[in-house]
Amino acid sequence: MSSRFPGLAGIRLKGLVLFLLALTVPAASAWAADEPDLIFRRSTVFKWMSPNDKLATYGLDDPEVEGVACHFTVPEKGGFKGWLGLAEEVSDISLACRQVGPIKFKNKMEQGDDMFRQRRSLFFKKMQIVRGCDTKRNVLVYMVYSDRLIEGSPKNSTSTVPVMPWGPADANVQKCGEFFTQ
Repeated sequence: MSSRFPGLAGIRLKGLVLFLLALTVPAASAWAADEPDLIFRRSTVFKWMSPNDKLATYGLDDPEVEGVACHFTVPEKGGFKGWLGLAEEVSDISLACRQVGPIKFKNKMEQGDDMFRQRRSLFFKKMQIVRGCDTKRNVLVYMVYSDRLIEGSPKNSTSTVPVMPWGPADANVQKCGEFFTQ
């Protein structure tokens, strides 16, 4: 068909590229709003002609629980695949969450709701931070893990945040069990 209409294939390809770009631009801007803050990176493996492998530490605030921040450290692949965003990242992720101000729950939540998720490969792997509530102890529980479309990873990390008063003026401590459904 393209031999009879030589410009048709080019027009179709340009149309496809514009269509895909239109789909990804709104998603990219919405995704960027949820980006964690890079705290620092350290090189772990030296590469001669391409970027080094690194460990990167990020911070983010819980969007549903005011007064809680989490920090996680993830390995980032270097080399040309890592530089181009094609490398599949490993599942070794550490997590620490802390109370950084008075804790206020914004909405009702489900046990194990996603707090944050991030792609760890081009298509199939993602990292997730989920939250829950230990109602008996009035403690928020955060867990980070990675999964793949076919096979997940048992590697995970857990951090807890006791719901405590923040300063002498914060005598009215909320109960996390009132904001989580089973």
